[in-house]
Amino acid sequence: MNNDGQKIIEIGETEALRRALSVFKPVATTLVGPGDDAAVISVTDSRVVITTDTMVQDHDFRLEWSSGFDIGYKAVTSNIADLVAMGAVPRALTVALVVTRQTPQAWLEDFASGLQSACDRHAPECQIVGGDLASGEQIVIAIAAHGDLESREPRLRSTAEVGDLIVIAGTLGKAASGLALLSSNDESLSASYPDLVSIQLRPVPDFALGLELAAVASSMLDVSDGLSLDAGRLASSSNVSLNIKKELLEGYAAILEQAAQSINSRDFEAEPVSEWDWILHGGEDHCFLATVSPTAALPRGTKVIGEVVAKGDSAVYLSGQPLGPKGWDSVTG
Repeated sequence: MNNDGQKIIEIGETEALRRALSVFKPVATTLVGPGDDAAVISVTDSRVVITTDTMVQDHDFRLEWSSGFDIGYKAVTSNIADLVAMGAVPRALTVALVVTRQTPQAWLEDFASGLQSACDRHAPECQIVGGDLASGEQIVIAIAAHGDLESREPRLRSTAEVGDLIVIAGTLGKAASGLALLSSNDESLSASYPDLVSIQLRPVPDFALGLELAAVASSMLDVSDGLSLDAGRLASSSNVSLNIKKELLEGYAAILEQAAQSINSRDFEAEPVSEWDWILHGGEDHCFLATVSPTAALPRGTKVIGEVVAKGDSAVYLSGQPLGPKGWDSVTG
């Protein structure tokens, strides 16, 4: 982060927010937006889907890699993914932000632009309706997102059935490969694979496809922490066993194989990496993992990767072999 320019603390909360919030766009479902003690939104369903997510500097993001825009964009994307995984249409977000005494006003305005850009791309009918700004020792972002089921049933993790197909909507392993490239001691590697790095910094899940999949899924969740870990959560919640077929993941591996080879051949100080680790255990692509009846019509763009094989075991297998849970832990890192 460039510390040049006026600091937020020099300007004060009221003026800093006035400048930053000018990029936010109103939507029809917001009845009372920023400016009052709380916002008022309109939804068509009496049930409101609510989620929240927190990002902490040097734990969830690093300022030397990510701009304020990147961080704002990613924070919105991860929250919208949770709403879509439940089958809900995003309607409103509130953003609580802790900045440091050294955070420039320009960073705050860049962050706000990232928030709005993610809404524009992923959920143009969703508005940032309020939040809070405070000062602390490091930057922390906490977003609460609200969604409208529009008379649909919520899509849960606990309702998979034996015989269902296991289906993915989106990419696997790209964000994790981008993180490995950014983490490399050879700085030229990240420049060699800008598309993968971009997906780590600004994820681009297909939320329209996610909502289509939610409409036919028996169970579903957002893969934010890694396929093995999140598949284990679904298996445990539904009390079923999942068998993911490795051969059905080969296409994801082919895309990432060259990046893994480049890291292993050019960064001799790093631990060897594998595209399969990224696919099976890497998170932050925010694709959707669902179980679907074999008689249902799958949306175009989704991919079958296995099936629900048994009741009771609550285990995940990779081509019949146990696949232990491994991935991102939001507490331990």
